Amino acid sequence: MPSSTTEDSVAVPLLPSLRPTTNSTSQVAIVGSNLCPIESLDYEIEENDFFKQDWRARSKVQIFQYVFMKWLLCFFIGIIVSLIGFANNLAVENLAGVKFVVTSNMMLARRYSLGFLVFTLTNLVLTLFASVITAFVAPAAAGSGIPEVKAYLNGVDAPEIFSLRTLVVKIIGNISGVSASLLIGKAGPMVHTGACVASILGQGGSKRYGLTWRWLRFFNNDRDRRDLVTCGSAAGIAASFRAPVGGVLFALEEMSSWWRSALLWRIFFSTAVVAIVLRALIDVCLSGKCGLFGKGGLIMFDVYSENASYHLGDVLPVLLLGVVGGILGSFYNFLLDKVLRAYNYIYKKGVTWKILLACVISIFTSCLLFGLPFLAPCQPCPASASEECPTVGRSGNFKKYQCPSGHYNDLASLIFNTNDDAIKNLFSKNTDFEFHYFSVLVFFFTCFFLSIFSYGIVAPAGLFVPVIVTGASYGRVVGMLLGSKTNLNHGLFAVLGAASFLGGSMRMTVSLCVILLELTNNLLLLPMMMLVLLISKTVADAFNANIYNLIMKIKGFPYLYSHAEPYMRQLTVGDVVTGPLQVFSGIEKIETIVHILRTTNHNGFPVVDGPPFAAAPVLYGLILRAHILTLLKKRIFLSSPVACDSDTLAQFTADEFAKKGSGRGDRIEDVELSEEELNMYLDLHPFSNASPYTVVETMSLAKALFLFREVGLRHLLVIPKISNRPPVVGILTRHDFMPEHILGLHPSLSRSKWKRLRIQLPFLS
Repeated sequence: MPSSTTEDSVAVPLLPSLRPTTNSTSQVAIVGSNLCPIESLDYEIEENDFFKQDWRARSKVQIFQYVFMKWLLCFFIGIIVSLIGFANNLAVENLAGVKFVVTSNMMLARRYSLGFLVFTLTNLVLTLFASVITAFVAPAAAGSGIPEVKAYLNGVDAPEIFSLRTLVVKIIGNISGVSASLLIGKAGPMVHTGACVASILGQGGSKRYGLTWRWLRFFNNDRDRRDLVTCGSAAGIAASFRAPVGGVLFALEEMSSWWRSALLWRIFFSTAVVAIVLRALIDVCLSGKCGLFGKGGLIMFDVYSENASYHLGDVLPVLLLGVVGGILGSFYNFLLDKVLRAYNYIYKKGVTWKILLACVISIFTSCLLFGLPFLAPCQPCPASASEECPTVGRSGNFKKYQCPSGHYNDLASLIFNTNDDAIKNLFSKNTDFEFHYFSVLVFFFTCFFLSIFSYGIVAPAGLFVPVIVTGASYGRVVGMLLGSKTNLNHGLFAVLGAASFLGGSMRMTVSLCVILLELTNNLLLLPMMMLVLLISKTVADAFNANIYNLIMKIKGFPYLYSHAEPYMRQLTVGDVVTGPLQVFSGIEKIETIVHILRTTNHNGFPVVDGPPFAAAPVLYGLILRAHILTLLKKRIFLSSPVACDSDTLAQFTADEFAKKGSGRGDRIEDVELSEEELNMYLDLHPFSNASPYTVVETMSLAKALFLFREVGLRHLLVIPKISNRPPVVGILTRHDFMPEHILGLHPSLSRSKWKRLRIQLPFLS
């Protein structure tokens, strides 16, 4: 072990002689509760002779066509996502609306048992349908989808997360789940839906189902698809809340790991298209042509609060909201993390248990939603009510439920309703005396715990709306407690409560602020909104991470954060790079290539030149497994170890080297070669990246992490410090930067030790 002097030095690498020579760990993740191998995406631009010639050969017309198609696809993303969002809202409002109307009519007829049976069975059938299609058709569609999209934009290539069947199940399953009165939302699934649409368009359709369009195949690389998926995720938020600017900021603040100005313009264009299309469609529905949709609550909220007049004395209640929201949000994340881990343990027993758990949650939810309003006292209709009281057969603030004529059940107005209508009721102005303490408190605890237990079921489920409705209810409670001591009405307290709970759980500030301002259409709330979000995020960060990062950790996604652990500054890349390293010669024998591909799972191989191409072994570049397989399938082999000529390059097209889609690729088992072909040679020089990113083995691991993440690399070559050693020491991949992997290689490093070191040496953070 190193001495205490060495241990305290930030310049000397730790444990240089105790590094194992092999890496026995593997990188897998839970995608739809199935363990799947995880690879990284190729965001790096390949610089080799073949691709340079292909780019130089493009005419001005082809370059213009490339740029035009990128903008055109952004337009298509906006159109398709807005139509899906509208159809989603239309289906939920009518399915849930019919269910509530039928049940309410039975309640009016005093047939409570039959009403409960119809309500519970309807919810159970819808939940069963959503869970069955998710479990058997597309397990990757379960959950929110935001962690999967966020991991993809960080460079993680998980299988099936953007497939066509995942898209279809995501839409249908979410409609069924939300209509079943489960306390889940639509915003997260809409983000995943938008990303699926963008990915499918970017790869020219779905080849598996024969839905391909050749004229769309301009973006057959991970770099362009990343931009399109970012546009799709922003469009999903814009379609959920009719918040185009909020969608742009959400993609910037929470989703994307890389950003540039050209991408900002394209995302803004996509969200603007979403806003325009939704505005036109909503106008059609407001004329009464969409059934129940447009007459009750809208998923695209349109809540107008009265002009907010507040003074310096109102800052203290807002600070209180922020602190409580931060504590509640972190506690919410803690409980959700524990519940999801318990669900994963249950799901290991099989698909039957997944579906059974969803059905149990559905029945339990139905019992609570139907039974709790009976506990609330009936209240007389206010004389100055702005709408019909009691509300019969539609959405509104004055549900009659079991109450006599001229009275309403305030808890039923919140709990026996869609989440969107509940939010509208809580946000409404001039409703300070419409809800009782007991009713709002019961609603808060119901939403808080039901949303935690409902999220992990095997069905598409979001967290945005449940968190908003939970925060709005607790904000109402705070407003009621303060009463006349503040100038803010209860509706504004509900808005600020939703903001504080969102900030405490999701840890976003700028994007949430703009989304809520666009949602409520009240810019006067901006100072208070900024203050409550800053306070809640700061308080919650002292306890745990944001909810999406916790879910990514549970799912096993190797996400690279923008900060490095303190011990990474003490380690060098030479301390974590593992072997054995597989290297190809510039001109390699086919038999050797096939053997290495069959005996390893590596996706990148250094290409090293020796005599006669170089006096001593020297690193020429890096070649990808996918490109080698393309060369083997094309069978452009050489009978002797000599360089290929330009005629050989002319036999290839750039499309042959294009990536087919996320999570898919060719396999060496599919390539059949004869004995004669195995004894031939292949010139790898024209197809190798001649300028790969390299780092010297003495570079700190933290510095290498920043380079790896900021550039968006898949492979980072490690070269020796001393010239008389082999030209390549090893290759760093995403997996090598994972804390679990590093601490596995160096078990003597403990997290508690480095937490103490971080306190002693703050600059390490």
